[in-house]
Amino acid sequence: MTTSVPFQLRPLVVPATVDASDATDFIAMVDVRNEIYREISDNDDEAVTPAQLLPHFQPDPDNDKRSWIVLVEDQVVGRVIVDLPAEAGSQVAYWTVELLERVQGRGIGGALYAVVEDTARDAGRTVLQAWAEHPEPDAGATSERLAAPTGYGEIPLDRPARYFRRHGYTLEQVDRKSVLEIEPALPSVRDLLTDARSHADGYRVEQWMLPTPEAYRESFAWAKSRMSTDAPAAGLEIDEETWDVERLARHDARFVDGGQTVLVTVAVHEATGTVVAFNELCSGVDPTAATQQMDTLVLREHRGHRLGQLVKCAGILRWREVMPRSSRIVTWNAEENRPMLSINETIGFEPAAYIGAWKKVLD
Repeated sequence: MTTSVPFQLRPLVVPATVDASDATDFIAMVDVRNEIYREISDNDDEAVTPAQLLPHFQPDPDNDKRSWIVLVEDQVVGRVIVDLPAEAGSQVAYWTVELLERVQGRGIGGALYAVVEDTARDAGRTVLQAWAEHPEPDAGATSERLAAPTGYGEIPLDRPARYFRRHGYTLEQVDRKSVLEIEPALPSVRDLLTDARSHADGYRVEQWMLPTPEAYRESFAWAKSRMSTDAPAAGLEIDEETWDVERLARHDARFVDGGQTVLVTVAVHEATGTVVAFNELCSGVDPTAATQQMDTLVLREHRGHRLGQLVKCAGILRWREVMPRSSRIVTWNAEENRPMLSINETIGFEPAAYIGAWKKVLD
C-alpha cells in the first residue's frame, strides 16, 4: 500500500529490564502509547510506566505477543501488537494498531493492518478481534451512529469506526467506560455494603493483595477461568481459558514485578470454602494515579445474592485505606451487562466513554 509519508516498522525489542542498554525502543513505545491515550481521552487515566508494562510484554506461555514500533523520520509515532492466545485449537487473534494524531490519515494505518492480517494468517488464526474507544463528538457536532447488534449501546461513526469497516470488520459489542470519584461516593458505598451483606447469608468476604495466598489459589484460579465463559461476549469469539495455580502465579507476578498494587476482594461460599465472586482494583506505580478496576465476576450459579455489590463495595472501602491518594476508579463493562452496570450506577460511577468491540472472520 502506498502512503503519503515514508514510515518504518521495526520489531519491538523487549528488554530484560528498563535499565538495560536495549530498552530505548520499549521506553519510547510506552511514551507514545501514553500520548495516544491522552489524545483519545484527554486525560492520563490509562497512563503507565515502562517498568509497569514490561512484565506484560515478556515471554508468556499463555499468550504469544508480537509487537512492532512505527517510526516516521526516526521518531516513534505508533505501535502494532498482535496477541495469539495459547489455548488449544484457538482461532483467535487480538490486535492493536495505534498512531499519534499527527501521522493519521496518511495511509500508514492501512499498511499496518496488512501486517496484522499476515501475522494472523501465518499463525493459522481466522478470527480477528480488536477494541477501540470512540469519543463522543464535540458539543453541537453531528455524527452518524452505529448501534451494537446486541441492542445495547451505540458509537459514533468516527475515524476508528470507518477504519474497521473499511477493513471488513463488524461491530459486535459496545462497552461502557465509567469513572467513580471515590470521596463523594463513600457514604453511599458504606450503605450499599450493609445492604449487600444482609442478602448474602452463607457467604463471607475475604481480601488480599497480590500475590494470591495459598489457601485460595486453586478456587480463585477456577473463578478467573470463568471470566471467559460467564461474562457477556455478544458475537465475539472468546476461547474458554484453562487456569491452574501455575497460570495464576504467572498472572500475579506480572503485576507484582511491575510494581503495581492489586487488591482482590472475593466472596467465599461458606459451605464449600470456594471463591464464587471477585473484584480486582489495581494501581500504577504513582499512588495518585487513577485506579483501574479490572475483572469483576459472580459465578452464574451464585447470582441473585448481591455478591457483585458486596465485593465491589468492600473493595472500594478497603482501597481507600490502601491507596488514599488515588481519587478515581475507572472500569469497563459491556452495555448489555445490566446487572453490573446497575451496581456501578448505584455506587456512583458515571459514563465517560464507549468502546467498540470489532470482529472479522478471514476467508
